[in-house]
Amino acid sequence: MIEAKRVPYGVSDFLRVIRENQYYVDKTMYIPLLEAQPDNLIFIRPRRFGKSLFLSMLEAYYDCKIKDQFQEIFGGLWIGSQPTPLQGKYQVLTLDFSQVGGNIDNLEERFNSYCNICFDAFINRYAQFYDEATRKTVLAEDVASNKLATIQKYAKEQNYQLYLIIDEYDNFTNTVLNEQGEKVYHAMTHASGFYRDYFKKFKGSFAKIFMMGVSPVTLDDVTSGFNIGWHISTKPEFDKMLGFSTEDVRAMFTRYRDAGQIPADSDIEAMIEEIKPWYDNYCFSEACLNSKVRVFNCDMVLYYLRNYMDDGKAPKQMIDPNTKTDYNKMKRLLQLDKLDGNRKGIIRRITEEGCIVSNLYETFPASEIVKPEYFPSLLFYYGMLTIKDTFGDQLLLGIPNNNVRRQYYGYLQEQYQEINHINLNEFGYMLTCMAFYGKWEDVLGFMSKAYAEVASVRDGIEAERNLQGFFMAYLYLSSYYITAPELELNHGYCDFFLLPDLTHYPTKHSYIIELKMLPAKDFEAKAEVQWQEAVEQINRYAAAPKIEVLRQGTTLHKIIIQFAGWEMKRMEEV
Repeated sequence: MIEAKRVPYGVSDFLRVIRENQYYVDKTMYIPLLEAQPDNLIFIRPRRFGKSLFLSMLEAYYDCKIKDQFQEIFGGLWIGSQPTPLQGKYQVLTLDFSQVGGNIDNLEERFNSYCNICFDAFINRYAQFYDEATRKTVLAEDVASNKLATIQKYAKEQNYQLYLIIDEYDNFTNTVLNEQGEKVYHAMTHASGFYRDYFKKFKGSFAKIFMMGVSPVTLDDVTSGFNIGWHISTKPEFDKMLGFSTEDVRAMFTRYRDAGQIPADSDIEAMIEEIKPWYDNYCFSEACLNSKVRVFNCDMVLYYLRNYMDDGKAPKQMIDPNTKTDYNKMKRLLQLDKLDGNRKGIIRRITEEGCIVSNLYETFPASEIVKPEYFPSLLFYYGMLTIKDTFGDQLLLGIPNNNVRRQYYGYLQEQYQEINHINLNEFGYMLTCMAFYGKWEDVLGFMSKAYAEVASVRDGIEAERNLQGFFMAYLYLSSYYITAPELELNHGYCDFFLLPDLTHYPTKHSYIIELKMLPAKDFEAKAEVQWQEAVEQINRYAAAPKIEVLRQGTTLHKIIIQFAGWEMKRMEEV
């Protein structure tokens, strides 16, 4: 019988994962690759991709205090049979700047206090390497930078090798940027700003430095004083260093099935196919496009597995509720300093088209975020876009999966709700009747009326360009369907296909929806011709062979809705 293992959902302590018999997706094969790079590394990945756990693994690998426990800790992993000469050679100082917060007025004080705690913990951990006078000086000092200088001076005299790991290097600075604006942020990260000053002190003081975060913005602003960092975020050899590959997921699900922790009849391949549209499809390097192998968000996979273990099936809600905090961070990005810079327009375009052509900038200062050419790069680093293809010498950046797509539609929906509030409980009831009883008129009529109210506010949202986006934002609220915009059917693209999600609900009805619009002044003359063209289109879409598979035995409805400007004039099932 295969030994049962716990799921390390939300756990970022590598030693705890190993010692408490939790499942670990082996990433130790990247250690030699990292050692082949320069000594000061910078790596950016979105939230929930396992950054903290990976850094915790590196800390355990290089820490001279637990060098003799190497086989106990790493013996079952890839690196266990082929350690590098640098294993266990360093005194490791780890800083996690997500622990720094509080009121902006005392932020520098809080930063100093946090660093004091870390430097005291360091000197106590490695007490055997330092003389009593040095230890006492460090512990008595109130200014963290002075503590660090004392440690570094003695370590250099004794030829000790120090390794600095910084997790969430940009966490609190991004918070300051998003909530307090660029002026306050600039004071911290430029000239004599306290944060920038620390990076100047790090430079040349450590044998190795590894920094991780979610955004390159702070990096660009502070590293004029720390100009030796080597940015490896988009290098192909590190594309899958964080997150899970399909093989990682397959091996994990299979082990939990074989250990009896999920039902013995669980179809592993079906489970993988179920989660791919929700958690997969991240590509962080242009050079990896040809491999067709993409990356899963690992926290999402663990959320799914944890629920599968409890209930023997997938969770009803495929999106982890804890990601709401990530969505709120994205919203703050859009409101930075109350400037637009067409960021809202870019969000609407991505939401409606699913992608955008852009250059990918490795670093850029905070002052450039408001510029539309930089904003897609920021969305890429936040995990809100991924590399889909090339377009000449530019990249096609697209929405990676349904989880992220829902965040975009949630943003649009909030914009619409501010203009004309829709009772979502009432709307949810109508969606249920649509899915189970085929009562589509209430939902689509309600949405058409609400759209007219929103679109008539001319200084709010431009009606003609956003009809499809409006419908998408609200149809995406339905748990009964995977809403597929612009699905290719018989050499054309339908506006919407509501794909029944029978894995989670016994939905009885599926829908193809076509939206047609004419300027109000042209409606009388052109409406009938447009309607007949729409009837021909939707019948052609419905005859596509894949529709028979996609509707999965449900009753298929073909709905056309025709608008004169922002006013709905005709809505019928054909």
